[in-house]
Amino acid sequence: MMLKEKGFLKGINLGGWLSQCDYSEERLNHFITEPDFAVIASWGLDHVRIPVDYNVLENDNGGYKEDGFARIENALNLAAKHGLNVVLDLHKTAGFSFDFGESESGFFDNEGYQERFCRLWEELAKRFGDHPDTVAFELLNEVTEKRFIDVWNEVSNRCIRRIRAYAPDTLILVGSYWNNSAESVKDLAAPYDDKVVYNFHCYSPLKFTHQGATWTQEIVQEERYSFEELGITPEHFEELFSSAIEKAQSHGADIYCGEYGVIENATPEDTLKWFKAINSVFEKHGIARAAWSYKRMNFGLSDDRLDSVRDELIKYL
Repeated sequence: MMLKEKGFLKGINLGGWLSQCDYSEERLNHFITEPDFAVIASWGLDHVRIPVDYNVLENDNGGYKEDGFARIENALNLAAKHGLNVVLDLHKTAGFSFDFGESESGFFDNEGYQERFCRLWEELAKRFGDHPDTVAFELLNEVTEKRFIDVWNEVSNRCIRRIRAYAPDTLILVGSYWNNSAESVKDLAAPYDDKVVYNFHCYSPLKFTHQGATWTQEIVQEERYSFEELGITPEHFEELFSSAIEKAQSHGADIYCGEYGVIENATPEDTLKWFKAINSVFEKHGIARAAWSYKRMNFGLSDDRLDSVRDELIKYL
C-alpha cells in the first residue's frame, strides 16, 4: 500500500478555502488558518486534500497569479509544520466545472482548454514537484459525463507525461466519470506509471448523504431519510467498490476515496453510523481516503452540530 506507506491513508478535505467560494481576500486568508491544521493533526489524520480552483492560480487569459501560488506554498508549509501531507486537487479548470449550471464548459472538445490545463499542471509540478514524499497531485475533480471518458483518458495521460518532466516521483491521482464514481473506475486507462493512483468519491446512497441539498437535481429537497430506513450496510459499499478494487488490483495500483461524507441535514447519530459502515470497508480493503469536509460546506466535520458524536466519529475517518 504505497499511499499508507507515504502517509496518505486517512485525511480530510479543506473544501471551500481555495475553491467553491467568493474568492475574497477575507475568505482566502481566513477561512482556514494554522489552528485548523493543528486540530486535524490532533484527530490522528495524516493528510489534507486541498481543492484549488484554476482562477485562484490563473488570470482570465491563462497567465499566472503569483499570490495564488504563494497561497499553496503557505498551505504546504502549515501542513508540514503539523506533520500533515497534502493532496493538491485541481477542483475546476478553465472550460470545466463539475457543478451544474456553472459557466465553465467546453473542455473536452477544446484543445486550447486542454493545453491550458496541461500547462497549469506543468507549472504546479515545477513549483511543488520536489516534495514527492509529502505532496500528491490530483489532476481534476469529478469528470461528469460518461461520453468524456475517451478524451479524458488521453488528456490525463498526456498531462501526466508532461508533469513527469518536473515531478518524476510525485503520486498522481486520476478519477473517472459520473463525478468520480467508484463504478466508473473500471473505464480508466491503465496507469501511466507505477505512481498513478485510481481515485473515486462516495456519497452513497445520495438520498441519505445529500438529503435536503439545494444544488442537485437528483434530490427531492423536502424528503428526509434515516440510516435504518434505507438499510445501509457495509455490504452496500462492498458491492459499490468491487469493480474499482478489481481494476486497481489488476494493474497493481493503489485506490483512494478522495471525498465521502454526510450533509448537515442528517442527524449526528445517523452520520456516525454511516461513517462506521463505510470505514469498515475502507479498512478491510486498505482504501486510503479523505472525508468531506473539515469545515462548513454543508458537510463540516468540525461544526458544532457534531460535538456530541465527534470523539467517536473521528475514529472512523
